[in-house]
Amino acid sequence: MKQVSFEGIGNVTATFAAGEGVRGGQVVKLTENGTVGPCQAGDAFCGVALEPRRGGCGVQVKGFVSVSCTGTLALSWASLSADGKGGVQAADSAAAGVSALVVCAEEGSAVLCL
Repeated sequence: MKQVSFEGIGNVTATFAAGEGVRGGQVVKLTENGTVGPCQAGDAFCGVALEPRRGGCGVQVKGFVSVSCTGTLALSWASLSADGKGGVQAADSAAAGVSALVVCAEEGSAVLCL
């Protein structure tokens, strides 16, 4: 999708303590008060981590963001969960996932609006 860019639109980023194993670009979940950690496959995620520094990291919780993905994602509102590799996948059920708008889906990556 090279004709348009969604980068930076509506971004909201919050600062959290970064648990062990958090790396920039991966989806993360809340592991305790004010702390995020890596997701296991099927987990609901709270956002996408920016590069951790000094034990903390910004987490994008709203807006358009590029993520890696496993499997095929439909272009539309979708229920997504973590794929266990830092990206997202279609959730097994709507109740288990996070609702996001998929605006671009290519092999191995997607652009979402959280």
